[in-house]
Amino acid sequence: MRLKSLKQLDRTKLIEVELGRLPERILIDRYALDKAFKISRLVTELREESIEWYGFTIGERKRPEEVVDIGLPENERNAQQYTSINPEMILDFQDSLPGHLLINGWIHSHADLEFKRFSGTDESNNRTVLEYVSPSLKKPVAKKEIRIEDWSFLEENKYGKRDLAKGSVSLITDTKISSARLLETVFGSFCFCIVIGDNGWHEQKICYKKRGILTGDTGYECLEEAELVLFDSGRKLVESEMESLASKVRESIRPVTSPPPERLERM
Repeated sequence: MRLKSLKQLDRTKLIEVELGRLPERILIDRYALDKAFKISRLVTELREESIEWYGFTIGERKRPEEVVDIGLPENERNAQQYTSINPEMILDFQDSLPGHLLINGWIHSHADLEFKRFSGTDESNNRTVLEYVSPSLKKPVAKKEIRIEDWSFLEENKYGKRDLAKGSVSLITDTKISSARLLETVFGSFCFCIVIGDNGWHEQKICYKKRGILTGDTGYECLEEAELVLFDSGRKLVESEMESLASKVRESIRPVTSPPPERLERM
């Protein structure tokens, strides 16, 4: 059989309907950003050297797309050139938060280095945090059709084993039908990723994960150079909180003297 046009091979266009959107900018309370830079200053003052550290961006469950605070967990290791993070530490810190708060990303310092971008180690940490926070932040973002090449339509109580052997997918209904289209829900989640430097610079991105509920098809992507938008809740770093923060820095951030050579990628 000859085809006059390739259009004769066109399949029915698959349905995809947008249900929601993931954040495309990072809304952060001025208090939270000020707190992050204050932590960097305290690290330098108390440890007498500029070293990297990491913390978590915190949001409210009712408004998970806003950063309202910075959480400082006990860091696994800190050096002038890198910091690392693991899932167990994320879980421990989330469990320590009040029920109305959750982790929606992470923030870390590149200290006094001029490496003003995310490194390979950072990208690994980005994925680690994204995988952890995704169950808490996921929401339906689309309905997407799954292509079924050979449906098998069966009526309740009117089929046998031979009928079930037909087709790649069997749809059993209480009435006779001749066609159907199957749409799965695609859930999306996000993770805010922010890096700052001692002299006041910051870079940020938003990492996304999307997963089909039926097929399990999973996709990852990042919005590079995402916009950081400040809002002012009126919350300020008061003297009593500064004392508590200094104590937290002493307890949580401990420099190491001999970082593994393979990790010195930012020097």
